[in-house]
Amino acid sequence: MLSRVANNLYWMSRHIERAENTARLLDVTYRMSLLPYRILEPGQSWAEPWALPLVINGLATAYYERYPGPLSAENVLRYMVLDATNTSSIYSCIQSARENARTARGAITSEMYEDINAFWLELRDRDFDGLQARGVSGFFDWVKTRSHQFRGVTFGTSLRDEGYSFIRLGTFIERADNTARLLDVKYHTLLPSVTDVGGAVDYYQWSALLRSVSAFDAYRKVYRDVLTPMRVAELLVLRDDVPRSLHACMNEIYDILRDICEPSSREAERLAGEIHAHLHYGRTEQIISLGLHEYLMSFIEKLDALNGEINRHFLVPEYVTAPEPGRAGMTQASR
Repeated sequence: MLSRVANNLYWMSRHIERAENTARLLDVTYRMSLLPYRILEPGQSWAEPWALPLVINGLATAYYERYPGPLSAENVLRYMVLDATNTSSIYSCIQSARENARTARGAITSEMYEDINAFWLELRDRDFDGLQARGVSGFFDWVKTRSHQFRGVTFGTSLRDEGYSFIRLGTFIERADNTARLLDVKYHTLLPSVTDVGGAVDYYQWSALLRSVSAFDAYRKVYRDVLTPMRVAELLVLRDDVPRSLHACMNEIYDILRDICEPSSREAERLAGEIHAHLHYGRTEQIISLGLHEYLMSFIEKLDALNGEINRHFLVPEYVTAPEPGRAGMTQASR
């Protein structure tokens, strides 16, 4: 397969996955914002729920440059949903995904292109006032449904060739990166005081995190107990039966790279195998004793190195540009 085609398929799937992840995060943040919430000290705007999407995506600085003044739900939604200047907004992600699909149209099925093109055309006609009038939760559900639909069309119509492998690879790289960032921000940033641990705010934050990765029901089924940080970490890091856990994502990534790697690209397979082994044989107690933040930062750095190897061996080198804020090595110039 031509590296340019692989590049388009890889980034097409990453942008769709990122749009869905952003919709999930914003939906949970919106629901959390309806609950009584107390900022502990003046000036701690990062402790407010609407700071969460900006912190996770590393967009706080860019946001305040565009929207100076106090943090507001309306401005965060504008910036993260329909702002074309934000390369991580839902609008920009779907636009880029559709452009990559158009460029690689000969490598995907007609049903796939028709689905993502319809998604983009409908999103392009949306405006923020209309979105607010109809309800933002309905819009986020629509984004998630369209993302699921595209993956279903891909699964049901694609030839199981190298192109399909790069589509899946992009999906799971993006999903793993998002889960790690979500978990790290909750554990390391959003608890401004130890007095919150175990309290109502703590419970709603952990349950919101689980709901944002569709793992709340899985937690209740597996543990049948109150929410605890250690068990949430175990569920989202080490369990491979949770679709958005780090272990589940790395299972897929390692299997894909074993199939597509050749002798000249074995470093990508080796890196994936190393990350996978740490998750496969890891223990929750060891992760917590080391420090969950340190563990997740190490995971993100290794995933970034793996992404670099994938770019170097399979994709188009000149398409890899300076990192976007907060997401090192996870960019594509053509978007």
